[in-house]
Amino acid sequence: MCIVAAALFLVKLQASQVAGESESPNVSLTVPSGVPVRLYLTKRIPKRLDAPVEGKIMETVFAFDREVLPAGSAVAGRVSAVQPVNKWQRFRSIVGGDFTPLRNALVEFDSVTLPDGKKLPLHTVQTIGLNSIYTEPSPKKKKTAPHNPNNGTLGTAKQTLDEKIQQAINGRSGGFADIVRGPNKKEKLVDFLWAKLPYHPQYMRRGTRIDAPLQDALQFGTEPVKVSDLAVLGSQPSSDSVARVRLLTALDSASAKQGQAVDAVIAAPLFSADHKLVLPEGTHLQGMVTMAKGAKSFHRAGRLRFNFQKVELPAEVANLKPSAPGPEPSTLTTQATLADAEGSGSAPIKVDSEGGVQAQESTTRFIAPVIPLLLASKAADDDAERHGAGSVSGPNANVAGRTLGGASGFGLVGMALSQSSSYVGMAFGYYGVAWSVYSNVIAKGGEVQFNKNAMMDIRFGGRTPVPANKFLGVVAASRR
Repeated sequence: MCIVAAALFLVKLQASQVAGESESPNVSLTVPSGVPVRLYLTKRIPKRLDAPVEGKIMETVFAFDREVLPAGSAVAGRVSAVQPVNKWQRFRSIVGGDFTPLRNALVEFDSVTLPDGKKLPLHTVQTIGLNSIYTEPSPKKKKTAPHNPNNGTLGTAKQTLDEKIQQAINGRSGGFADIVRGPNKKEKLVDFLWAKLPYHPQYMRRGTRIDAPLQDALQFGTEPVKVSDLAVLGSQPSSDSVARVRLLTALDSASAKQGQAVDAVIAAPLFSADHKLVLPEGTHLQGMVTMAKGAKSFHRAGRLRFNFQKVELPAEVANLKPSAPGPEPSTLTTQATLADAEGSGSAPIKVDSEGGVQAQESTTRFIAPVIPLLLASKAADDDAERHGAGSVSGPNANVAGRTLGGASGFGLVGMALSQSSSYVGMAFGYYGVAWSVYSNVIAKGGEVQFNKNAMMDIRFGGRTPVPANKFLGVVAASRR
């Protein structure tokens, strides 16, 4: 009898386990409003109202643990508004010889076409382009990325895209040397020459990056998920695992304060080494600023450091976490520091091994004033015999020198005005020297800036974090 009872018990236990495995709760696949769609323009767009806009999604958009808007999906929209630039930017363009009434084009998108050809409606907030250009890699140069177990099966494909993005994240339009070195040389050369004219057409370059926040939420229905796949949901991520997050708090090294709260959200699901979901998209992170120093004169760059100490699952998925004996904690205490990031300011940034961020200053900036100095010296050259003229002030005296001096100080306008007198060319030449010295040597350094929705990678640590009040006390003591 005992043997029969034991057999029946084992059969029932096995049946209950099978039933438990077959339970598949449904999760809602929703991308809430405010989430940015990160994309780049595939065609040059004139800054004209209602001009059509075409682009491609750079970074996959996730809902819970699923891809809903894959990278490479095509988006379409229009220029919805045109606004003048700020007064400081306008002033700088004028003193540089550019009298074009500069303006910004705000774009919004109304449709997205998935790689399988399915077209979906889209409604984004109107926004301007970012200060960086994305260069689509050639198919011949594509390489297979190594598998990253900390990011799960979806992490491998995502890592490939992230590496491409980071290579272009601070790829801002620079001088002639950047034109020679970088790709799309012809297009860059045309842009460079247009910018030297006192009046020129305005457009958004092909490859301009845009973060377009969703005006309306996107609904992708519901999908079942296995209970066994949620075994480690909401648990402590393994040491050195890296998560992709989206910053909810704008930060600037010029205004940030030590102890300031910092919020972020997981932008791509984090998986364990055995492909189990640890943190879904939408998981909330809480942290604080631990160090902030603003930029100072003579190009002393700004610095910033912050980390995250708390992780909170989205309310709608918290009940999916398998039950365990004892009370469930409302938040997970952890320690995560910055591993990589994209800056939103004009200066490129560098993240150190401890998660600190500093704006980068080019060492070649000390050489920049030499060129306008040489041009100014040519404009001031009074060797009349060598110039084939009888006097310095004559109409044919040092035409080349004063032309170069005028171009150095005030662009094409300076070139034209300098033809009236060599003294005018000299004045423009030395003005160019003064402005170059101020800009490259005396002016303030770059600030570390992160706009809201800036993307970054954070690395989870294996140690127990120090309580916030004790941590700040240690930092304060170390700075005395």
